[in-house]
Amino acid sequence: MTFKLPEFTPPDFNQSFLKNAPNCTTIEVIKDGVAPKNFHAMSIYPEYFKVDGKWLLPAQSRMDCVPVVKNNTIIEIIEFRNLHVGDKVVVGRTEDASEGIYMYTKGFKSENKINDTFAFRTGRSRETAFSKDYDQLYERLKHDRDNGHIVWVLGPAVIFDHDTRNALSSLVENGYVHALMAGNAMATHDLEGGYLGTALGQDIYTQASQPNGHYNHLELINEVRRSGSIENFISEGKVKDGVIKKCVEKNIPIVLAGSIRDDGPLPPVYGNAYEAQDAMRAQTRKATTVICLATTLHTIATGNMTPSYTIVDNKIRPVYIYNVDIAEFAVNKLGDRGSLEVTTIVTNVQDFMVHLKNNLI
Repeated sequence: MTFKLPEFTPPDFNQSFLKNAPNCTTIEVIKDGVAPKNFHAMSIYPEYFKVDGKWLLPAQSRMDCVPVVKNNTIIEIIEFRNLHVGDKVVVGRTEDASEGIYMYTKGFKSENKINDTFAFRTGRSRETAFSKDYDQLYERLKHDRDNGHIVWVLGPAVIFDHDTRNALSSLVENGYVHALMAGNAMATHDLEGGYLGTALGQDIYTQASQPNGHYNHLELINEVRRSGSIENFISEGKVKDGVIKKCVEKNIPIVLAGSIRDDGPLPPVYGNAYEAQDAMRAQTRKATTVICLATTLHTIATGNMTPSYTIVDNKIRPVYIYNVDIAEFAVNKLGDRGSLEVTTIVTNVQDFMVHLKNNLI
């Protein structure tokens, strides 16, 4: 299979309803962090705004944030908490161009359009055949390794298995990981595996519980905190292998968002949720493919801040999001939160990772 990015077809702005549409209306912010009444909130889809007679598309977008007109030439998408007095926020709740706001959902042609009114197995579940999804993912990752930004969002299940952990480490080594986002647990147990050969006290290969193994992750966290940073701890030669070690060696950004239940935590874990969100947002702004594995809350957070498109080399291209989990509930949850442009695969992450490694390396 030869991978080719789908062409983006922009709207025909000569259509009368677009040509004759009014300019969008803006109202200035009068209190930091507070949008004006009737503010417009973004979706995941490309949205155009008419300013001085020209339709402008934001270069970067984010669902549930507000569009701000800058110098009448660009549209920036801003989180409510980052609004400042004087920002010109677009107001209006329609998306049909009647208020100078146009949401456009037909830029990329669907490869799987179904014309039948009734058809079997159009949903995605444990009965779905995912062979085509895997084949497409292999080709997209090969393309984006050198032409995009591949972001991985990981739960700790990814490193509880010897083969899975090695598979992901190999993908890091071979350039298929450009950023890693997770919580304290994933990084802790991966480093525990490289330091003590266990994950949450169980042998990383046999899963046999070790004597006093419940201390192991705490010992690991304590030692990393003693060293001052993950990088220092690794440089001391105390970590034999693992995903985090590979990322550090390759200078790959690692964003660890904290939780109310964290042990320790590791030194780089963000305790402030909004700082964590900003750090995650820095990676999703650049993302071309996002792969979320066995972590429902991190997946929803990432999916909600990742638009359906991005602009690379002045070309509009889709952002591909994959959500992989053994539970149908987990993969369907992201769609329930507004991120419709996502491919879901119902399987355990161990099989998923080994498939990827075997077909990419």
